Order: sequence, then structure tokens, then C-alpha cells
Amino acid sequence: MSVIKLKSASKLAATTDAAARQVAADMLAAIEAGGEHAVRDYASKLDRWDGEIVVPAQEIERRTASIPAGIKRDIESAASQVRKFAQAQMASIREFEVEVSPGLVAGQRLIPVNVAGCYVPTGRYAHIASAYMSIATAKAAGVRTVIACSTPFRGEGIHPYVLYAMKVAGADVVMTLGGVQAIAAMAYGLFTGKPADIIVGPGNKYVAEAKRMLFGRVGIDVFAGPSEVCIIADASADPALVASDLVGQAEHGHESPAWLITTDRHLADAVLRQVPLLIEALPPTARDAAGAAWRDFGEVVLCDSREQAVAVSDEYASEHLEVHCADLDWWLANLSCYGSLFLGEETTVAFGDKASGPNHILPTKGAARYSGGLSIHKFIKTVTWQRMSRDAARQTAQLTARISRLEGMEAHARTADARLGKYFPGEVFHNGEPVRE
Repeated sequence: MSVIKLKSASKLAATTDAAARQVAADMLAAIEAGGEHAVRDYASKLDRWDGEIVVPAQEIERRTASIPAGIKRDIESAASQVRKFAQAQMASIREFEVEVSPGLVAGQRLIPVNVAGCYVPTGRYAHIASAYMSIATAKAAGVRTVIACSTPFRGEGIHPYVLYAMKVAGADVVMTLGGVQAIAAMAYGLFTGKPADIIVGPGNKYVAEAKRMLFGRVGIDVFAGPSEVCIIADASADPALVASDLVGQAEHGHESPAWLITTDRHLADAVLRQVPLLIEALPPTARDAAGAAWRDFGEVVLCDSREQAVAVSDEYASEHLEVHCADLDWWLANLSCYGSLFLGEETTVAFGDKASGPNHILPTKGAARYSGGLSIHKFIKTVTWQRMSRDAARQTAQLTARISRLEGMEAHARTADARLGKYFPGEVFHNGEPVRE
């Protein structure tokens, strides 16, 4: 039996939104030319924000003081789990040195970037979790200065819960800015005098395009698009949980794909019946988003074997991948293309999105074929060093000179010749035929 699509997407997520790209390009150019004044203009026009951009510490304390203690504990607990996972990642890599040959010692150093910009979106929803996902991870990596930005919420400054999450996670500077103007301000060092070395965090298509355009001038985490979920399920799966998890991620937005790959037709049919009912039962904002996402981007794929299901899943290379199947160890060993993997019905993407520990800022649009998500590694420069004795240079210089001349690079070869002449005067070395042309 070949792969059968029981439900196909009526739209395809565009890899490039030309309109968004033009808007982002125009805004970046205007801000680079106009600086802080241009940023303030965009903040006023787009977000109706005319207040202070950099939030003073006393203002953070004032605006978060009335948050109920239970909510504070929840934010602190979730941030703690993300921080603990990031610290474990940090402990998993190390600096080292090795004697490559007698007298030649080379090594690796792990150096955090100096300044990280963390964008925390606040649009349809207040993304509390995105604050500690990015900021706590950066601080666990040892970043000295973390600058956090978020959109004003309903004209009242940053949402108090988001603001508290930024504080708990360890942000050094908080700015009330959203959209392209926030990305530009962090990249250009506006209001802080500290241009970001890397900018991370999810956002809408304008934010994504701004990050894409600035890549090279600054580092970025991933080329992000609408959130995605894929679920692989066999006959042992609970269709109610599968349907619930598909709808849970479709809630992200109108263009958020939700895919089911299954080896069981009965489960597929049950999920197809239940998803519309679950969407209809949502509150208006979530119902609107999930309904459009499932209608336009939802897919259900029927496979005849688990090997075929793996092949199909790896083609999707989804941001989030859930496995509701028997023999979970087999799936862990055989799946290779995903942003983050959720094994068994006991876990779900929402756990990873909010509180369980691994990061929720992940690759989309097939980027999981070659990239992982946000981690301490994104904030760390893995650099190398070397030193050698003069005796070690004797061998390495001869080898370097000969290879350089084979390549036609005479100036390279002569840097080796010069050392041999200085360190071992009077000796004759066979360093290859000099380049004549």
C-alpha cells in the first residue's frame, strides 16, 4: 500500500512572504538611517506606545508587585526547569587540549557571546514562556548582557506576567518594543549602546524576515515560521488525546500546520471526526486560529508500516513531533528530523512549550533537517587555539610549505620557510618547488 493522504492541506506555508520582506526591509533601512527617533515613531504608530523604551528597575518592581503569589510561583517553577535543562546542556560540553603531535598542543575554548537580544512576542497571546525559554538559556550559557524586548500589551506597557518572567529569567535590560523595530533596536544597539551579537526568540512573519535580513550582521537562533506539530500514532494510540494535541498546536495561528501520520485507518477516521468538534468548543480567539489552521494546513497521512511513517515524518521535518505508538525506543532510534521529540502520550507539545525544560524555540519549515532549536550552544562560540615548540614547528613548517606550493600559494609557503630559517639556521629542508607564476 502506498502512502494515502486522507486529508490534504489546501494551502502551503510560503517559504518567503514577499510583502512581509518588503515591509521589514523598508523599516530596517528607516531605522538604520533614523536611529532611536525612527524606532519611537514606529512604536507610536504601530503599537500606540509613547512611554519609556527602557523599563527602569523600579518600574518592573511596581508593575509586577500585584501579581498573585501563586502565579509568581508557577512562573518561577517553569523558569527553574528550563534553566536546569540549559545548565545540564552546558555541563555536557567542555573545553579541552590535546597534544596532536610531540610539541604541538591544540585546544578548544567555549566563549559565550557578550550581548544577546531576546524577543518575546505579545500578540494574540501573552507568551510568558518565551521569556524564560530565551533569557534563562542565555544566562545559563554565561552571556554577560541579555536585552529583552516585548510588545506593549493593550497600550499598558509589557504584560506584567511577561515582565515578571523576564525578571525571574535574569534579563539585564528590558525594552518596551515589539516587531521589526525591536529587532532593529537590538541589532543596532539603540537605547542601550550595546549591539546584540545574537538575536533569538519567536515572532510574526515581519519579525522573522527582519531576523533573516540581519543574519550575518548578527547571529540568529533559527529561521522561524508558523508553529508546527506532527503526531505519529498507531493502533495503540488514544484518538481523543491525538485530536486534542493537534488542536492544541493549531491554536497558535491561522498558518500553523497540524499533521497526523498513522498506520491505523480507524484511528485516522476517529481523529478526523473529533478535531472539528474540539475546535468548535474553543473560545473565540483560539477557535478562529485553530479552525483556519486545520482547514487550510491540516493533513492526515495513512502509512502501511512504521518504517514508512518514519520516512514521511522525516520529509515533514516538523518543529514538534509527538509519537503515540508502541515500542517508543524504536522510534527514538529511527526518527532523525524534528525540532523536539515527545515520546508517548504522557507528554505533549504543550508541556514542552510551557514548563518541562527543553526549549520551545525550534526550527520550522523543514529546517529541522539541518538545525536544532535554541539551546546554550547558540550563545556559545566554540573556538580553537594552538601552540607549539620549535621542534614541533620543524615538521609542521615543512609539511605546510610543501602543501602550500602544491596549491600555488607561495606567500603561505614562505611564512613556513621563514620560521625554519630562523629556528634552524644552516639546515637544508625540502619544502617543495617554489611557485613561479
